[in-house]
Amino acid sequence: MAGIISNVEDDQFCFSSSNFSVQELVKQPIKTIPQHYIRQPVPSAPCGGHHPSQMLPTIDMNRLVSGKDFDVELEKLHSTCKDWGFFQLVNHGVSIPVLEKVKQEVEGFYRLSLEEKMKYKIREGDAEGYGTIERDDGKFDWADRFFMTINPIYKRKLHLFPELPSSLRNTLESYILEMQNLGKKLLCSMAKALKMEEKEMMEYFDDGMQSLRMTYYPPCPQPELVMGITPHSDSSLITILHQLNGVDGLHIHKDDVWFPVGFLPNAFVVNVGDNLEIFSNGVYRSIEHKVVPNEEKERMSVAFFINPKFEACVGPSPSLINPQNPPLFKRVSLDQYVKGFFSQKLNGKSYLHNMRIVDDDGEDNSA
Repeated sequence: MAGIISNVEDDQFCFSSSNFSVQELVKQPIKTIPQHYIRQPVPSAPCGGHHPSQMLPTIDMNRLVSGKDFDVELEKLHSTCKDWGFFQLVNHGVSIPVLEKVKQEVEGFYRLSLEEKMKYKIREGDAEGYGTIERDDGKFDWADRFFMTINPIYKRKLHLFPELPSSLRNTLESYILEMQNLGKKLLCSMAKALKMEEKEMMEYFDDGMQSLRMTYYPPCPQPELVMGITPHSDSSLITILHQLNGVDGLHIHKDDVWFPVGFLPNAFVVNVGDNLEIFSNGVYRSIEHKVVPNEEKERMSVAFFINPKFEACVGPSPSLINPQNPPLFKRVSLDQYVKGFFSQKLNGKSYLHNMRIVDDDGEDNSA
């Protein structure tokens, strides 16, 4: 192993602050999984012991911003966000060369020596940086990740993004601008689909909190025993996922079963986060998801999380509330929302449940 595990508590998780890495662990062939990775299995969809990947619904960005099929595609976006909470986005406008450059640079980062990568390690009391995550149950995710707040720019940690190798930093700067532009188009389209003013959506998220996570999932000889990322829903408005090397591993929880999903080459996967479920007053639904490592291949991804402004109040959109459609969720400051979310262990949609308004009889009004 690459180091002794030491526990550091912060508001969200227990982190390893030692020279520990799953990537380093598997550099030498291993026959048995260390106990601190072995998790209680989450039942998958029953299908004779094997469930084929199911393709997510596809949304065409071109049709959302122009063309005679705009209304049809907008309705498809609306129904997909209601029924699935996940979709793959094609014709998104981000060029293939840009995606290839991101792939090359992230792969390059994970080829650095452990000593080089540990320059960015998670510091005590912090959630940002490079490391392997230990959950509240004392088990580690089968993944190494690098998580950073990247917007507003003044929120960037000086020892992280500004200190990255220049080629990776410049590539990510270009990629971030692409994601910001794409996220703006998507959220404005969602505002139209929800029949609210685009201005209201823009005022909620424009130049808001954004973060980025680069994750490396090493191959695992017994993937059914571990978890790449534990089941959860995102706290964001939306998350845009770029699966870098074409290796699947994302599983979603729908209709009371877990099943793997496959996506088209160069498509992004977009999912509704808890914050958008709250803002839409329950019209759109965030969906639990997890990652299962591949038995033979490494998997790499970059996730881009879009959240509201720091000054915003998290709660249902005022334009969607009326006597026939009362608020289903509480209204709190973004600071309260973030602290509340990170005070909970990563466990399905447990924090979103705490945000729901319960009537005097103890009934959940959103049910």
